[in-house]
Amino acid sequence: MKKRTMLLVAIMAATVGLSACGDQETAVENTEVAENVTEVENTGTEQQETEEQEVLPEGKYRSELTNELIDEELKNQRPIAVMVDNESIALPHYGLSKADVVYEMMNSTMNGRITRFMVLVKDWEDIEQLGSIRSVRPTNVILAAEWNAVICHDGGPFYVDQYLAQPCSDHFSGTFSRVDNGKSREYTEYILPGDLEKNFSNSDVDREYNEYYEGAHYQFANESNPVDLSTASDAIDAKLVDLPFPHNGSYLEYDEENQVYNYFEYGKAHVDPGNNNEQLKFKNLLIQSAGFTQYDEHGYMIFDVITSGGGYYVTNGKAIPITWTKTSMTSPTRYYDAAGNEIKINTGRTYVGLVPVDDWKEVVVE
Repeated sequence: MKKRTMLLVAIMAATVGLSACGDQETAVENTEVAENVTEVENTGTEQQETEEQEVLPEGKYRSELTNELIDEELKNQRPIAVMVDNESIALPHYGLSKADVVYEMMNSTMNGRITRFMVLVKDWEDIEQLGSIRSVRPTNVILAAEWNAVICHDGGPFYVDQYLAQPCSDHFSGTFSRVDNGKSREYTEYILPGDLEKNFSNSDVDREYNEYYEGAHYQFANESNPVDLSTASDAIDAKLVDLPFPHNGSYLEYDEENQVYNYFEYGKAHVDPGNNNEQLKFKNLLIQSAGFTQYDEHGYMIFDVITSGGGYYVTNGKAIPITWTKTSMTSPTRYYDAAGNEIKINTGRTYVGLVPVDDWKEVVVE
C-alpha cells in the first residue's frame, strides 16, 4: 500500500532512565504541562461526580478500562498485562479479541523492527485461552505500572530486571500452561483456566488495586453523548490507519456500519479462533510518537515513555492530532487536544500503538 506523509505533530522526545515507582524527578518540568496535569485532576473529579449521578443496573459498574458495564465484583480487581508474541509463526493468537486494551510496539530494532503485543484484561477469571506468551521488555513494565496491572510473561533480557524489581511491578513469569499446537516450545505457552488462580494463590501478589494505583486512567465520554471528532477544526478523515511496522504490516480499517476499526497484519485479517474467529477490532485508537534508546547490537531497546510527545486520537472515522505526557512510572499517560484540554474517548476497546519517532513521517491516516 502506497504510503503518504501526514502532518508530523511536534514532539519533545527525551531519553528517560529508570524511574522508581511514583518518582516525580522524571516529570516533564514546564509550566504548560503542569497546568495540564492540574486540569487532568479537575477533569477526573468532574467525571467521577457525573458518573456517580448515573443510575447503573444493580450489580454493575463501568469498567475503568473500557467504560462498559461489567460485574461490580470486579471493581477492585487488578487487570493483567499479558505479553503476546507477534511473529507470524505464533499466529493465530487466542483471546486478543476479548482484551480491553491492546498495546502494539516495536519489540526490537532487529528483524524488521518486529512488534509485540501487551494486552490488558480486567476480567481475567473469564479467560479460556490467551497467548501465546513471550518475554517482556522495560517499556512494557513501565506502561503496565500505570494500570497497576500484573504482568504475565516468560522471562526477558537482563535489561528488564531493574524494572521488575520495582515494588510497583508485580509479575508472573513462565508459570502458565503448555499447549501442544505442533510448534516449537517457545510458541506453546498460554494462559488457561486456573492458571492465574494458581499463580495468585502461590504468591503474595495483590489481586486488588494496591497503593501504587493512581486511579482512573482514561477519561470517557458519556455513552449518550459520544465523542464526535468531525466538529473539531483540526480533524481529518481516518478510514485507514496504516502503521510503519515493516515486519508485520499493521493497519486498521474503519468499519462504518459497526463504527469500529478492524485490525489487519501480515496482509490478512487478525482473527481469534478462541472467539469464533472474530476479527480484532477497536473503538478507539491512540497512536503515539515516541523516541527510543537502543541498548546493544542485538536490538534490545526501551521507548522514552516518561516524557511528552505527539500523536493522533482516532474514533468513528475521524482523527485529531494530540499530545501526550507521562510523569512517572505509575502515573497514567494523559492525552490532550491542540487546545491543551484532556481528551475524552468513547466507550469500548482501545488500541495503543507506539511508533518510533524516526518512522513517524510514515504513518498514514486517511
